[in-house]
Amino acid sequence: MAAYKLLMPDIRTTSVVFASPHSGREYPWSFVRRTVLDEKTLRSSEDAFVDKLFDAAPQHGAPLLTAIAPRAWLDVNRSSDELDPALIEGVKRTAHNPRVASGLGVVPRVVANGRSIYRSKITRKEAEARIDEFWKPWHEAIHTLMNDSAALYGEAILIDCHSMPHEAIETISHPRGSRPEIVLGDRFGAAAGSDVVDRIEAAMTQAGLRVARNAPFAGAFVTQNYGRPAQNRHVVQVEIDRALYMNEQHIRPNNNFNAFKALIDRVVADVTGIGRTDVPMAAE
Repeated sequence: MAAYKLLMPDIRTTSVVFASPHSGREYPWSFVRRTVLDEKTLRSSEDAFVDKLFDAAPQHGAPLLTAIAPRAWLDVNRSSDELDPALIEGVKRTAHNPRVASGLGVVPRVVANGRSIYRSKITRKEAEARIDEFWKPWHEAIHTLMNDSAALYGEAILIDCHSMPHEAIETISHPRGSRPEIVLGDRFGAAAGSDVVDRIEAAMTQAGLRVARNAPFAGAFVTQNYGRPAQNRHVVQVEIDRALYMNEQHIRPNNNFNAFKALIDRVVADVTGIGRTDVPMAAE
């Protein structure tokens, strides 16, 4: 199994890069045999079909990096040292990490709603093999794509694409009285410049979407690790309400999928324009 899939434009015309770290859906047979969960429950952690929603990015001059391995098997949006001692043999307990404690380390112990994946612990060797074979190549690709953007355009803008369960936003208020459909996470300004986030939000709202920022999702490892707005490296996490395009219970596109994808295609076109200049910088 490859570590990721990278779709490149014929000609790169923007500093914007799109990535979908949680839409992977190729489950190793050895993993499927081993889990205590049925397929549908196992897939509940997926950001299912997010890679398909954003697959117009190369048509607008931007790369699209998508995961192949599923999140329940390995989470590339965690630090590689977030190892769970409750799951992995030989890992010592360290300072409290709420993600690890809840079972959502780099090798997850649970899926959505805290349901355990395994009957027993896995070896540290197995966990480290997943990190070496999938986590490291994924982050090497992110590094390369952002470095290339910075070299060509003097800046890099990473759009970290996710989806959120509808229930996650049912209790969230919105200034206009309606629940948000999109949550943009920039770690309260630490991961992206306000002008970049403003323009992404404008692209979303002009498409008719209700947008909130940083609540309930402000961004995880990717935004924290790669967002350096003072160095013109911006990362914005995009969370989309799954009810807009999929049947969450059956994990399949709903009747609105094609219309919603067309809307996201327009958003992608607008967002890539944020990082577009007439002439790329000359390579040194």
